[in-house]
Amino acid sequence: MKKLSLSLLGFLLVTIAISQTTISKEERKKALSHLKDSQSNLMSLVGGLNEDQLNFKVNEESWSIANCMEHIAISEENLMGMVKMSLKEQADPSKRAEVAMSDNQLIGIITSREQKVKTRKEFEPTNSFGGFSSTIKTFKERRKENMKFVKSTDMDLRNHYIQFPFGLIDSYQGIMFISGHTQRHADQIKEIMESEGFPG
Repeated sequence: MKKLSLSLLGFLLVTIAISQTTISKEERKKALSHLKDSQSNLMSLVGGLNEDQLNFKVNEESWSIANCMEHIAISEENLMGMVKMSLKEQADPSKRAEVAMSDNQLIGIITSREQKVKTRKEFEPTNSFGGFSSTIKTFKERRKENMKFVKSTDMDLRNHYIQFPFGLIDSYQGIMFISGHTQRHADQIKEIMESEGFPG
């Protein structure tokens, strides 16, 4: 009986430890919902656009819709690469206090179009996918893989971290950042479509 009690206690302690180092069902559901919704919003904007519309630029320095879409597809892989790289480090609960902002604050910052930010060279569009249809296909494949990761991961996303210029975020927030980034550029695409001179 004593052995059974000790075994049960050990099982409970392990279960508690696991529950404290994995994201909750609510967090997983929230991340998947954000990823799904941002993809849906983006696809509803770009579906059916013709070549003139895809390549229209407000001015010489601005991006076209095709450029934006390529940047999103590139970022889908690069940003998730940053998340996965962070998970190779040891979990460190002591750094939680250094996380710069809440999930909602992070989403608010990344989706806001008030402040423009120049992207890093490795995120810049260079026609790397060979056309718009290939870009869309690549984005959808990468988003599917990223959602698969979120559905199945048991990693401690809250106690691994990524350093951004605006501050430290945790790896779960890194996934939310991917979704927010998609929505940010979906809003940019909408701005292009509403600009003067956009082809009908």
